[in-house]
Amino acid sequence: MSQSIARPKELNVPALASILELLKPITWFAPMWAFGCGIVSSGAPVLDNLGMLVLGVLLSGPLVCGTSQAVNDWYDRHVDAINEPNRPIPSGRIPGRWGINIGLIWSGLSLLVAAEIGPTVFFAALFGMAAAWAYSMPPLRFKKNGWLGNSAVAICYEGLPWFTGAAIMMHGVPSNAIMALALLYSIGAHGIMTLNDFKSVEGDREMGLMSLPVQLGVTNAARLACIVMAVPQLVVIGLLIRWDKPFHALAVSALLVAQFILMRRLLKDPKKEAAFYNATGTTLYVIGMLISAFAVRTTIGGL
Repeated sequence: MSQSIARPKELNVPALASILELLKPITWFAPMWAFGCGIVSSGAPVLDNLGMLVLGVLLSGPLVCGTSQAVNDWYDRHVDAINEPNRPIPSGRIPGRWGINIGLIWSGLSLLVAAEIGPTVFFAALFGMAAAWAYSMPPLRFKKNGWLGNSAVAICYEGLPWFTGAAIMMHGVPSNAIMALALLYSIGAHGIMTLNDFKSVEGDREMGLMSLPVQLGVTNAARLACIVMAVPQLVVIGLLIRWDKPFHALAVSALLVAQFILMRRLLKDPKKEAAFYNATGTTLYVIGMLISAFAVRTTIGGL
């Protein structure tokens, strides 16, 4: 009588395409752009630090930002089942506990790369990694409150990569002028994060996530987002004038005026026009970041 041979269980490893989708490459642009602004603002020669720059780009985009996306999708899988059921985890394309495992693996890789670059960057990456996990993971779960969650994301997407890029080039802590710009553009990015929440109002409300559109209503949240984006840019313009950079100040002013025009369209129907504004007004915002970075190249030292 023949006996059945036990077969090992399949590992059910997700496809590479599904893993890449989980890491959301489209979201890497923001921190990589801010990292580039940090490089520019330092004024240091790029070719002298090329190897470290490659590691820095890898760290700011695919690794740290990718980690945050994987962790967020894992802890948001029930919300995504309502808002975006085709995402890799709720759709089953990332099965079992692969979502959280990828987040853990990517966290470890991020810290290894950061340690290779240097201690200043390592501690910056450690801060970013802690914020990424605290944003999504209970019991802290910063994203439960739009004020706190958006602040964490804005700092990690704009200020921290800017700081990291400058720190790599300057082999230490950047100047006060550079850190002032990184902080101001981080504050403004809080408004951009608010606009990103408009696409998931229904699911957030059902799952008890108090995003700003849920707390304030879509219209009031859109008004707040516009104010939060505009005020730091006004401060940047004032600093550029103080630093005797009138042409840079004029360029950022022109970009801000164009944003005001686009904000009028946004406020007519915030939920419908949020995606349009993110494709237009946010683009003008980040161009202003780069212009400011060029301006501060020769403004080393105090404010």
